[in-house]
Amino acid sequence: MSTDKGAEDPTELMTTNSFELFRQTTGSSTTSSLLRGDFSYECAVVVITFVGMLANGVVLYAMVVAKEHKKHVLIFNQNLLDVTDA
Repeated sequence: MSTDKGAEDPTELMTTNSFELFRQTTGSSTTSSLLRGDFSYECAVVVITFVGMLANGVVLYAMVVAKEHKKHVLIFNQNLLDVTDA
């Protein structure tokens, strides 16, 4: 039975770290773009966080104005936690 030296071992892919595999295929030396951080990515995270906090604030305001916050205490408390958690 002959073994082909050029064929990959199927267990090699399971044991290889995904970051190492990414680094090997892209050819980057030490710093990956995943670790470096991208300014546009960071801005997108800030914008999405702000929009989510604003939406939860609008829900809280609407519940208080409509006097529904006493009927739906769990929803009110969850939105309050979401607003203050950011």
